[in-house]
Amino acid sequence: MILYHGTNMVFDNIDLAKSKPNKDFGQGFYLTADYEQALAMARIKVEQLEFGEPLVLAYEVDEELMKSLKILHFKEYSEDWAKFILLNRRNPASGQAHDYDIVYGPIADDRVGVQLWKYENQSIDLHTLVNNLQYIKGMTFQYFFGTQEAIRLLHRK
Repeated sequence: MILYHGTNMVFDNIDLAKSKPNKDFGQGFYLTADYEQALAMARIKVEQLEFGEPLVLAYEVDEELMKSLKILHFKEYSEDWAKFILLNRRNPASGQAHDYDIVYGPIADDRVGVQLWKYENQSIDLHTLVNNLQYIKGMTFQYFFGTQEAIRLLHRK
């Protein structure tokens, strides 16, 4: 399987310590199977950081080898997905709030973020949050590689 990472600069080694904490699935390396999605993320990164150029790095990963790791898979927005996103975004500790090597599931983009904010501020309940998410068009998915064991499976193309 080929996965893509959008960035603003080329790098040879993946350093999890350089990853930002409190992201959707935790502090880790994020990829997608969709090249255009990775390119869009690269453009956003360049805009936010105001340097570099949008780049997409391709990685090959052996799906059979992935099966030996601890993987969490969300096929769609769900109450469990929302709780997991909030667990990671609210994690006050350094390090992971979970023990998964790889997590796959929908991205909590800005449109989703508004719904999560409403839930966190008790404007809506969890059931309403998930129901509202079902109507958001253009769900996109991401892969999170959060341990050295997972990172070792990624081979740059």
